[in-house]
Amino acid sequence: MKKNIAFFFAFLTWFAVIAQFYLMLEQSVISTTETTIRFFSYFTILTNTLIAIYFSNAALKKNNEKKRILDKDGSLTAITTYITVVCITYQLVLRGLRDLQGIDRIVDELLHSIIPVLVIGFWYVYENKKNINYTDIPKWLIYPFIYLIYILVHGYYSGFYPYPFMEVNTIGFQQVLINTAIMMSFFIGMSALFVFIGKKISKQ
Repeated sequence: MKKNIAFFFAFLTWFAVIAQFYLMLEQSVISTTETTIRFFSYFTILTNTLIAIYFSNAALKKNNEKKRILDKDGSLTAITTYITVVCITYQLVLRGLRDLQGIDRIVDELLHSIIPVLVIGFWYVYENKKNINYTDIPKWLIYPFIYLIYILVHGYYSGFYPYPFMEVNTIGFQQVLINTAIMMSFFIGMSALFVFIGKKISKQ
């Protein structure tokens, strides 16, 4: 059952990521190379790609196969934290900034709303919650921290920032640093919340 669910989630997420890339290429007025770079500058895309890889691994992995990085305890909790931050940030800050219709709207909802809910549900059912700890949180923060550094450096040289709250040219570097601190605090808070909930569930 778990493998079948993982296969479906992998298929759905790969579809959403690939469809979004196709739509972005179709609507782009810049080079394919620059469009690709910008596409993978979105935390939403990177995180959904990570989810697609995770579920592909879960669906295809043989029972007697050696554990990989994504099989380790806490990996699913980290991924669930990332996509939950994506979902909440989109709903509270980014929703409504673009008027999307048709397939654009469907793919957008998949990436920002539907897939996050599915991942949270999978985490609730299948994560080994007894083996997740607050001490895991620092290593879970490496990915978002590197991402934030990347988009600041890339944005400095290219002038492109994927999210309005990171737009140095518009809101200033000081405000961006404040927003970065808020986002990192959000990641820490969500990570701690999932560990807390996981421990409560594991004791039931």
